[in-house]
Amino acid sequence: MSMQFTPGEQPWRPTPPPAQPAAPEQPADAAEQGAPATSPEAAAAAPAAAAPPAYQPPVAPAQAAPQTPAAGGPALHQSGQAPARSSFLEEQRPLAAAPQMPAPTHQPSVRAQGIPASAQEAPAASSFAAFEASNQAAAEVEARPAPAVDPAQAFAAAAAAELPGVSQRAFAPAPEPVEEKKEARPAPIQVKPRSTQIGARVGMSNERQESDLDVNAALRGMMAVGASDLHVTAGVPPMVRLDGSLTPLEGFERLTPESLQRSLYGILTQAQRERFEEELELDFSYSVVGEARFRVNLYKQRDALGAAFRVIPYEIKPLEALGIPEVVGSFSQLPRGLVLVTGPTGSGKSTTLASLVDLANRSRSAHIMTVEDPIEFLHRHKRSIVNQREVGADTRSFNKALKHVLRQDPDIILIGEMRDLETISVALTAAETGHLVFATLHTQSAPATMDRIIDVFPPEQQGQVRTQLAAAIQGVMCQTLLKRADGPGRAVAVEIMVATPGIRNLIREGKTHQIYTSLQGGASMGMQTMDYHLAELVKSGRVDYEAASEMAHSQEEFNRLCGRHGR
Repeated sequence: MSMQFTPGEQPWRPTPPPAQPAAPEQPADAAEQGAPATSPEAAAAAPAAAAPPAYQPPVAPAQAAPQTPAAGGPALHQSGQAPARSSFLEEQRPLAAAPQMPAPTHQPSVRAQGIPASAQEAPAASSFAAFEASNQAAAEVEARPAPAVDPAQAFAAAAAAELPGVSQRAFAPAPEPVEEKKEARPAPIQVKPRSTQIGARVGMSNERQESDLDVNAALRGMMAVGASDLHVTAGVPPMVRLDGSLTPLEGFERLTPESLQRSLYGILTQAQRERFEEELELDFSYSVVGEARFRVNLYKQRDALGAAFRVIPYEIKPLEALGIPEVVGSFSQLPRGLVLVTGPTGSGKSTTLASLVDLANRSRSAHIMTVEDPIEFLHRHKRSIVNQREVGADTRSFNKALKHVLRQDPDIILIGEMRDLETISVALTAAETGHLVFATLHTQSAPATMDRIIDVFPPEQQGQVRTQLAAAIQGVMCQTLLKRADGPGRAVAVEIMVATPGIRNLIREGKTHQIYTSLQGGASMGMQTMDYHLAELVKSGRVDYEAASEMAHSQEEFNRLCGRHGR
């Protein structure tokens, strides 16, 4: 039961009993036997007993014999305990885990209340000591860290408890695989094949030494004697091609593999070195300031290096200075179509093609795009804009460059060499779509050039290619070089085909073998056969008969034209 009070109202308290008359003083031995003393201090403390004492821990009931209180003293309970507290509110308080508090100084002593010390002090002390020990033990348990419990083991134990007779091993998790400690091994060394280890020779270094070949000096020496090519290879001194024949270059000693490698690596860039070591072949251009440019082919032979240098003059000579007929110059003024310059290696195709492009550059306002491997002659912007792209440096391949060249708004396209089906196909398409295309092939006559283009394609496509080629072709010039008989140098002999309606029909119908007859009868249009021009060179004394006879296509026709019947 709980009671509520209004503000200002005092709680009800029991009326204290009337004061008893003072009892006579007891002897000292009576106090020792448990009789309460009736001293003045006890009498003064009687009113204070009515106030609610502070909370003390509960005391276990004492089992002492009942005592007979003295006259005038407070009555004792039958169990020998002290009487109940004066306030019932104190009885409503919970008796659990009260904080430890010292007893107030005004609290009457046990003896003053008439309670025997033997009955109260011993049980209270033992209970309080047990309470303190319990609290201390609980604090130690809380402070102690809880042991780590494996969830898998706990699950196995619980499952085994639910399923008696089943071993915990059945619920135990599978053991984790133990990773074997592998010894750290060094990464394998990447070793290139023997054929690509250019500097694998014992004692070989790529740093040039004083005794090594001076490549620039050799190139200047080649220019001084008027040679067209320089060859450097191990075991012989530098060799030059002069008027078609190889001869040693004076002032140079025999080359060793080590010395030659250091000399050739000295003119390469780092990118060119890496490309050469990867492919073992390299085409690039090289310049000697104030002298000329050179087309270089670097190769490997018998575990050593070799190189061939072809001179490319800075100055582009006109067609007339080269000995090319005037009709060839008219090809540079065509609005569209395919013009081919053909001939064997070293016959001057690049020089003639450069002269054609330079003529267009000087006489037309056009956008000229070239794709070469490598760039040989350098063209300056004149009336036209000339952009030159080198395979390997400016583009990945002929095919990739030609796929995008049509989007670059060109008027004239120069293709260094039509090497494969895809390149030839793009060239034909470009010529059909309104562009003037210059290109080269390694053929020695006009009819053979037409067959070469058609035969690249599969048989099922050759009919379509004939039609396409007949519509696109504008002219073919085949050329070769011969040693001059009237002085140093070489003379050029050419075969010229101009695409007339009759020749276009022969190409379309697959009758290319009849083109030669059309060339013989087309002199009025500037056409001529190779045999005709060779005979003219022989009759003019510029070329020997023997040299010209070796280059003739038809020996009988050549002798007839030379006036040497029966030979």
